[in-house]
Amino acid sequence: MRVIAGSAKGRRLKSLPGSSTRPITDRVKTALFDILGPSIVGARVLDLFAGTGSVGIEALSRGATEAVFVEKDPRAIRVLRENLRQTGFVDRARVVRADVFDFLHSGPIEPFDFIYVAPPQYRGWWRRTLELLDARPGWLTASGIIVVQIHPREFAEVSLHHLGWADRRDYGSTHLLFYQRRFVE
Repeated sequence: MRVIAGSAKGRRLKSLPGSSTRPITDRVKTALFDILGPSIVGARVLDLFAGTGSVGIEALSRGATEAVFVEKDPRAIRVLRENLRQTGFVDRARVVRADVFDFLHSGPIEPFDFIYVAPPQYRGWWRRTLELLDARPGWLTASGIIVVQIHPREFAEVSLHHLGWADRRDYGSTHLLFYQRRFVE
């Protein structure tokens, strides 16, 4: 696992042994940031179920202003903090040790431009997270985007009021689902 582009390009990121986290592959990460393009420059990023921080760190490397990483596992947090030190992004990052659902219930202080959701597989947590974000649309800026990473077998329609499905990209055993704010008049 490495940083693909930007100011920390080529820096190796540490991973957590075992299967408690599921890091994004370099191929999928490259595709994701190709889709996001220059919109990531200056963005505020929220990396939920952050694991070792690969997506948020990539965003920082490509010019995001700030990234907030939410992770519950203390082992993953140790590796995440080390990855932030190695890439030099400690001053632009905030690591929150918390359950994602408790964190989202607290409500946003300031909205994010990009929210990445990659929970453990086959628990339905991606739907629960999306429903919480939908119930509190203030987490996302008006032009912001939420990207959910799931295995194709996990996909199901989700009834949303404030968020709308925008796109889906398939990369082998990874689906990236894109959601944006829906403007109801």
